[in-house]
Amino acid sequence: MKKTSYLFAAMLMAALGSGFSPVTVNTALAQEAADPAKQPTVRAEMGKPINEVMELVTAKQFSQALEKLVVLEAMEKKTPFENFALNRIRAVIGSSTNDSAMMVKAMDAMIATEFLKESEKQHFMEAVAGTLFNEKKYAQSREWANRKLAKDPGNPGMTNLVARTYYLENDYANTIKVLNAQVAEDEKAQRKSTEENLRLLTSSYQQLKDWDGYTVALERMVAHYPKPEFWADLLYRVTKKPGFSDRLLLDYYRLLIVTDKFEDGAQFVDMAELALLSGLPVEAKTAIDAGYAANLLGAGKEATKHKQLRDRVNKQAADDVKNLDAGEAAAKNAKTGIGMVNIGYNYVINGQYDKGLALLEQGIAKGGLKSPDEAKLHLGMAYLKAGKRDKAVETLKSVQGRDGSADLARLWLLVPADKFAPAAK
Repeated sequence: MKKTSYLFAAMLMAALGSGFSPVTVNTALAQEAADPAKQPTVRAEMGKPINEVMELVTAKQFSQALEKLVVLEAMEKKTPFENFALNRIRAVIGSSTNDSAMMVKAMDAMIATEFLKESEKQHFMEAVAGTLFNEKKYAQSREWANRKLAKDPGNPGMTNLVARTYYLENDYANTIKVLNAQVAEDEKAQRKSTEENLRLLTSSYQQLKDWDGYTVALERMVAHYPKPEFWADLLYRVTKKPGFSDRLLLDYYRLLIVTDKFEDGAQFVDMAELALLSGLPVEAKTAIDAGYAANLLGAGKEATKHKQLRDRVNKQAADDVKNLDAGEAAAKNAKTGIGMVNIGYNYVINGQYDKGLALLEQGIAKGGLKSPDEAKLHLGMAYLKAGKRDKAVETLKSVQGRDGSADLARLWLLVPADKFAPAAK
């Protein structure tokens, strides 16, 4: 704390100069053409004692400096600039001795004058807000930060400080209000919100047990700062959300595998078996191969079972590639688009993007689907795999299902584009 105060005092000295040259009354009177109250002048009888006080301040003899300062303040008919000079010294002494009350009062008086540039006034508002925050005087700190924000709306440092004062006072609702306003400004300006602000926002929602708000904030965090711990938390919450359909478990695993979030061999096995049940042996092979590459399959007491599954998956995948076109005609002649959607997605994961996308689109347009949102989710994923991100964004944003499909769609939009680069054609 003391280091911070001395730093602020040094800043004041550097910004405002280190001494005053005496100006005679005659010189001041010669400037009558201008407003006398605005002249930065010090009379001869004040210049020398003020400089003596400042020398004591520089020598850190603060008690002696204050004694002389009281005498000077008692003098009558001081010029506005002389009062400014004395307040400046009080601000330095208050900052250097951790007397924030003295410092704040003096700074307030200085800022009210015209002897500081607007940029200097704002700089000192910010410095006072920070000093008071460090002293845990949160209400006062917030007041000064808001004064700065009134002059410089959207200043990220001061907005963060205001939010932290509320947070440290356990006022999480106001913390959220301040930070959401800042996030909205960031989005409007097309800039990233700071990680610190987003961490504070997610933590505030946690404190209020507002899990919907927490998830939205966490999604913003992942969008800008896709760290493993953020992704892991977000993915965990998808399946734990009330109403999540087990039908979408394979889609959940697809997210895990593309974001490298599988933690054990059982998850690779589960994904492979679900893919086989869905008639997608090539996708099952992708899961098994990834499990072996991660050294999570093929070892230990389950090694034999893993090998048997791998052999079965490889055979079915090879057969599927040979017979890929077999069911297309029947699917197109069916009353609903279910078959075209399923076969279309199978073409996509086999690398035949244009053909697969066309079937997916036709199947959705034909209708009769049990879950249209699930089909649109798969179409959006297919667009991503094909490198058509603009179409993917449009499609995935249209998914509105409350069964977990809309949640998964938003998460697919957060997956970095380079995750799909190897597959894009």
